[in-house]
This record gives sequence, structure tokens and C-alpha cells, in this order.
Amino acid sequence: MPARPLWKGHLRLSLVTIPVRVYPATNPQATIHFHQLHRECETRIQYKKWCPHHKREVTNDEIVKGYEFERGRYVALEDQDIAKVRPESTKVIHLRQFSSADAIDPMLMEQPYYLAPDGKVAAESFAVMREALKGMAGVGTVAFHGREHLVAIEPRDKVLIMFTLRRQNEIRQPDSISAIDAIPSKVRADEVALAKKVIGGFERTIDFTQYPDTYEDALRKMIDAKIEGEDIVTPAAEPQPRVVNLMDALRKSLNEVAKERKRPARAATTKPRRTKIAKFAARKRAS
Repeated sequence: MPARPLWKGHLRLSLVTIPVRVYPATNPQATIHFHQLHRECETRIQYKKWCPHHKREVTNDEIVKGYEFERGRYVALEDQDIAKVRPESTKVIHLRQFSSADAIDPMLMEQPYYLAPDGKVAAESFAVMREALKGMAGVGTVAFHGREHLVAIEPRDKVLIMFTLRRQNEIRQPDSISAIDAIPSKVRADEVALAKKVIGGFERTIDFTQYPDTYEDALRKMIDAKIEGEDIVTPAAEPQPRVVNLMDALRKSLNEVAKERKRPARAATTKPRRTKIAKFAARKRAS
């Protein structure tokens, strides 16, 4: 099923304006989500909005937002109060600064989106902007979903990718972690050299397809077994690793790296079978 745009507007740089569409870059259906059921009858649980002061259920039109300014004390905010300060959605992604892409701290990156041209007329200008941005990132702002977002945009294949960014004050600094006080300021040079050799033995082009979600796979198999009424086999637990002398562990690791290099390349794995829940998800998307 083709991706649907969740936002349409313009990408603006100075006097240059390009009509664009924003698409989700992530697939929430790739992971299993659970509902809560009543064990006795397997009916889905409902949640009611309950006021403990009046001891009754309340309707949506009786509910307002509240900010806790002191412990147990709130200020109530009506929708019209929030509307007075909510940024107007101008339908413009306004780029104001540019830098090398690696200058943006990955910790600031939040949600990824794809940007594509909105119509054939915009396609040529979009392509020019994408080529001009190679190795660079543009930083700016956009207002959508009732909030102003700080964003970074950089080229990716045929599209542009836009990350919403966390603000700098949202990042907790590492010096707030008391455990770092125990980290020594000096380390042994021979241990560092040996550790680098071990790391070098694993150095290669990263292929994220080699890291399947084993928990997700196990969940799908378990759910299929439950649907079929089959017994669920619990896998044997892996032994807990022992903390050993660092130099001994590094030497053994170096030997394991050498053995791994001598082994023949692994054969390609077979394509996993399509599970019942995968078929159900496909039917749900098609509908």
C-alpha cells in the first residue's frame, strides 16, 4: 500500500519556495502491539474518565488541561487559552541555517519524516535543492500538530529526510549521573592497545539487516502457536556472563576473532515463513 502524506506545505529557503509533501518514515505496524483483556472472558478492557472528587464518570466536554505548578496544585487551561499562544500552521518549513550534516548531535534527533515534491512542477526545484544539500543539513522550524518544531533536513537517496529535533534544554547532561565519579581518569596503555585490536577484528561495513529483532520473531511464533492451540516451548536461558580479568578477557576475545576469520562464510538464511499475524496485518492494511 503506497505511503500517504500526513502534511502538505512548502519548503522555504530565503526567496526560494518548493511545494512539498511530508510522509512518515517509520512503520508502526512493524512491531507487535497488545491490548488489555479481561482474563476470564477475553473482552477488551475499557478505560473510563473518573473524577475521584465527585465520584463519577465525566464526559470529554467536562475535561480541561491542567498544569501542576506546585505539588497537588493545578492551573486549569481551556482550549481557547492554549489557542492564543499556539503557533499558526503556516504550512511552511522555513530553513534558516546550514551546516555539515555531522555537526548535528544525534541525541537531538527525534522523529524522521520523508519529504517529496508536491507535483511535477515542484520536482525539478526539489531535485536541485537535494543535490545542493549533499553533505549538508538545513535547520529551521515548522508548525504542525499544534506545536512549533525545530527540524533538520538532509538528502537521502531520491528524497529529503526531515528530523524533528529536541531542544537543547531537553537533553540531560552526563554529569548528572553519579556513577561516572568512579570512572578513572587514567587507563593502562597496554589494555587500550589490546582493546583496539579486538575492536579492529570486528570492524566492517555495518549491515543492520544482520540484526533481526529476535524478541519480535519469538513473539510472532508464540502468538501463532497460541492461535493453533499448540504448546509453547520456552527456550533455554543463556548463562549469565562472568566478570573476569580485563586483560584475560581481551586476549581470549582476540583469539575468538582470529578463529572467526578462518571460518567459511555463512550460507544465506532461508526466507522466514509468513505468520498468521503477518497475513492479518497485510489484510488490515489492504482494507
